[in-house]
Amino acid sequence: MTDHYDVVVAGAGPAGAQCARDLAARDYDVLVLETEAEAEFPRQSNKSTAGTFPSMMASFNVPGDVVMNYTDSVVLESPNEHYVREQAGAVLEFAEFKQWLVADGRRKGAEYRFDSRVANPITDGGEIVGVEYAGGQEVYADIVIDATGPAAPIARALGVSDLERNNQAIGIEYEFEGLAIDHDEYADLTDAMMLRLDHDLAPGGYSWIFHTGEDTAKVGLCYIQNESHKGYAREDFGIDDYLEYWLDTDPRFETASKIEGKMHRGSAHIQMPGRMSTDNFMAIGDTVPTIDPLWGEGIHKCMESGRVAAVTADKALTPANPDTSAKNMATYDDLWHERVAPRIRERLLMTQLLYLAPNDRYDRLMRDLQRADDDTLQQANKGSPMAIQRLIHASDLPILADFARQRVDATSAGNRNGAVAAIAKLFRN
Repeated sequence: MTDHYDVVVAGAGPAGAQCARDLAARDYDVLVLETEAEAEFPRQSNKSTAGTFPSMMASFNVPGDVVMNYTDSVVLESPNEHYVREQAGAVLEFAEFKQWLVADGRRKGAEYRFDSRVANPITDGGEIVGVEYAGGQEVYADIVIDATGPAAPIARALGVSDLERNNQAIGIEYEFEGLAIDHDEYADLTDAMMLRLDHDLAPGGYSWIFHTGEDTAKVGLCYIQNESHKGYAREDFGIDDYLEYWLDTDPRFETASKIEGKMHRGSAHIQMPGRMSTDNFMAIGDTVPTIDPLWGEGIHKCMESGRVAAVTADKALTPANPDTSAKNMATYDDLWHERVAPRIRERLLMTQLLYLAPNDRYDRLMRDLQRADDDTLQQANKGSPMAIQRLIHASDLPILADFARQRVDATSAGNRNGAVAAIAKLFRN
């Protein structure tokens, strides 16, 4: 008999596993194909800092068992300043979180096959009808979903993926013990998630310390391999060199040591998404650029991506005569822009502008944030041009002009208001 399912999902990360959970709960026959062996899962894909917020935990009924530490604040650091915002959060044990997603999906009726790398789509009349996996095995489905991350083997073969290497962010993280969480020279990071803007440590990116309890923390950095990175980068420094430099120069690490077996590397693409669906097919999670471009939060967005894909599949398969045409599957694209990453263009522009700024401007930004009201910060974080303008100074003209020059005619950025207007116009487009 032909091996056939309502939906086949490639990839058991947060997006794929959440999609499978939702579909199984709706009584669909859903199969998840995962590259890794089950006994080791997720050894190779355990790459997230796993910082998240109560909204994600509540929306997806995530149990406290997978939380390493509940946090009370978010701290932003620059080379010489810091800003503290009271905001509840949680640092997850990412491997346990992924294992829970699989177990809960199975309880709901989803089937999993591990050690099952997806290779190619199976097509009929130009439309995908199944996939090849695990060295030549085949499985068929009404809908196929690619949740494999940047590898995107199905999306690429179908011409849906357009991930670009020059928009790739790379990161490295270790877990430490013996860290001076409340060092006299810095903000108290007890029960906090800290992000640091400092080109000496992460040129064109940021570094972080996420407190995981007592004297332990997740510590890492990432940067986007773009022009901003090239402008601030040290010659012959790779990402490991920057992390070691931070460890050698920051007194918080003086008595800290790396925890054995707790090193993670990862990458993601920071760019506007292109097509995300076609006939019988959707690409979800980091197969499209789903990570938040500004602060790197990815778990919640990947989970939302999986959920709206499940909603789309349910809509397509529910009628007596299911409709999985490209037109109907485009519901997913609409929901993605509405629920997963609203104002993604604005947030990408904010990211590019932020990483153009020099270190002394980061110090001033921290002082500005200390004086700003909560509404200004919230709206700026959402990409509001008016809120962003309230954080801009006349001395920012060179940065604004450089930013605008890369995107619009330089003559439109002849003064501060002109530059801001040019950027605001881009935000409205």
